[in-house]
Amino acid sequence: METSILLVRHAASPFIFGEERSRGLSEKGKKDATTLTEAFRSIKIDVMVSSPYWRAIQTIQGMADYRNLEIKIIEGLRERQLKGAYQLPADEREEAIKLSFEDFDFHLHGGESVRHVQNRAIPEIMDLLEKYQGKTIVVGTHGNIMTIIMNYFDARYGYEFWKSTTKPDSYQLFFVGTKLKKVHRVTQEGEKLNFFQNSFETL
Repeated sequence: METSILLVRHAASPFIFGEERSRGLSEKGKKDATTLTEAFRSIKIDVMVSSPYWRAIQTIQGMADYRNLEIKIIEGLRERQLKGAYQLPADEREEAIKLSFEDFDFHLHGGESVRHVQNRAIPEIMDLLEKYQGKTIVVGTHGNIMTIIMNYFDARYGYEFWKSTTKPDSYQLFFVGTKLKKVHRVTQEGEKLNFFQNSFETL
């Protein structure tokens, strides 16, 4: 029995320091979320969950409304905390993310390592796979944690993959039990593209 998890990275959101949980989508982000909603109308969706951060919820809200589905909030799927209470310049942020995929225990002061994020997020993913076998589950998510979740199942998803992702972006992961079998990137036109150019085979 095949189960799929559709990871939807949130659309564009203006950065407001100190408002990680509450900041919403920009005007462009709202338009892109509407486009995504329209594109996903033909995709079977049974269950919807999200990070507690508003920009992630807002990106998938239209999909939920169209299907009259409730979005369940899962705290363990919140975005990764890169650093403590201080803003991080873009170049330092990218370097920290790169290092963290080379050393899963690396983290900045007050931040989370890749291993720490996997330890809180992967049990939530496994629980979804167990509860909703044979279903399609949408997860409203973020760039860092999306990559970290995918990396758990296949190490090819790392820093370079994270860097290539867009806002919004979406990847459908197909599982048999808890074993990942294939990944499709779903475009804003609703088209499914095989990631890794049809060469994707899990270990």
